[in-house]
Amino acid sequence: MLLADIARTSRDVAATSARTEKVALLAELFRKAEPAEAPIVITYLAGRLPQRKIGVGWSTLREPVPPAGEPRLPVLEVHETLSRIAAVSGTGAQAERKRLVRDLLSASTGEEQRFLFGLISGELRQGALDALAVEGLSAAAGASPADVRRAVMLGGSLGAVAEALLERGPGALADFRLEVGRPVQPMLAHTAKDVDEALDKLGPCAVEEKLDGIRIQVHRDGDSVRIWTRTLDEITDRLPEVVAAARELAADRAVLDGEVIALDEEGRPRPFQETAGRVGSRLDVTSAQASLPLSPVFFDLLSVDGRDLLALSAAERHTELARVVPEPLRVRRMVAGDPADEDTRARAGDFAAETLARGHEGVVVKALDSAYSAGRRGASWRKVKPVHTLDLVVLAAEWGHGRRTGKLSNLHLGARRPDGSFAMLGKTFKGLTDALLTWQTERLREIAVSDDGGVVTVRPELVVEIAFDGVQRSTRYPEGVTLRFARVLRYREDKTPAEADTVDTVLAHRV
Repeated sequence: MLLADIARTSRDVAATSARTEKVALLAELFRKAEPAEAPIVITYLAGRLPQRKIGVGWSTLREPVPPAGEPRLPVLEVHETLSRIAAVSGTGAQAERKRLVRDLLSASTGEEQRFLFGLISGELRQGALDALAVEGLSAAAGASPADVRRAVMLGGSLGAVAEALLERGPGALADFRLEVGRPVQPMLAHTAKDVDEALDKLGPCAVEEKLDGIRIQVHRDGDSVRIWTRTLDEITDRLPEVVAAARELAADRAVLDGEVIALDEEGRPRPFQETAGRVGSRLDVTSAQASLPLSPVFFDLLSVDGRDLLALSAAERHTELARVVPEPLRVRRMVAGDPADEDTRARAGDFAAETLARGHEGVVVKALDSAYSAGRRGASWRKVKPVHTLDLVVLAAEWGHGRRTGKLSNLHLGARRPDGSFAMLGKTFKGLTDALLTWQTERLREIAVSDDGGVVTVRPELVVEIAFDGVQRSTRYPEGVTLRFARVLRYREDKTPAEADTVDTVLAHRV
């Protein structure tokens, strides 16, 4: 397959608003792809690079290169070239990357150049979301979309599922099942405005503490323990205390869902940034552990001793969790067996208040009859937090004035649209400490795509958690709304832009 095929499909998908037409275009492309090409094709259509970062910025891309007259670039050759660019290091690395990029662009047609520019800069906007890719892939291979979605959830990679499906047909989907040692995408929760609303929606349920930590998935196979984040990045070597705790569990083989959190001497959570910094630290882990030990807290069990528990109810999974995991390592919870009972509702409210008093974020309310929907934001889980917060994407930042001169300060905030682009909702410079300003300036300059002297536009890669008092009408912004009294709580480098809140979620907060 040529890069031109992907560029053309990307253009056509962006040009139509009809979901059925988008799916048909993707299905046609996947029918042309060789199995080995499928993971790259899907990643490119999603606007991502398999290499993630290749060390190429705006300064390298802004110089025009005469395009080729005819398309001739195979997609696998493009992939290999980008891998070579990512691997360049040492003296003269910048010049060598620039040479390789210019060679690649000179072999590309005008349309291919525009596609590559958007792909490398992170500015590609075509609406080929993973959900559409799943449907297009299903149509191309004659498979059930539900079966493909399940395989992706359990296999952790749409690309891997696509390659197997195109090579061996729908029967290949049976190979993708829950296995110890292969992480699955975690189940996520919807939001409820308060505990009463969650109880009304879910019926018999459990109310659990919502910890302000880092989500982890722990796989144990005998003495072998591996740990992944919610984005499926492996962090085993950084968390020796979690490895040790997992080896003490009453099961030889298990897959557990939970959080890791830093607690103070009184058992209260330390600031999230401290937990995130410790989890992100790769150097001198022994010293980091000594200065800031982390505590694992488990709230679900997905597999135990060869048994897949995903289809069991939450109540049944918790029974198994309690058998395997000692109480100090389990999340605090209460069961609301009859949510219509006034005493039960009062106890649930008291539990939520006590959780806040202990310094935690809020509670997660889970229906007792719910299965574990890996990779989905299930309606049977509802998170309740006392303040309005949104996870938004930084689109740009403005150079500061006065004491903030030389620092990128005022953030331009965006929410995710259905087509994968981002709608600007407003700006904020509130809540930024001096330390966060310094970090923010350095980080945003790394992903900058332009700087007009006042505003630095960046690739939409960083997710920031914003607290706000409400959403009000505004004609200044494209969706007609803006946030009231927005302020920065923290950056969420554990989340991807695809996990940022949507415009619809923002509009639900309108006053």
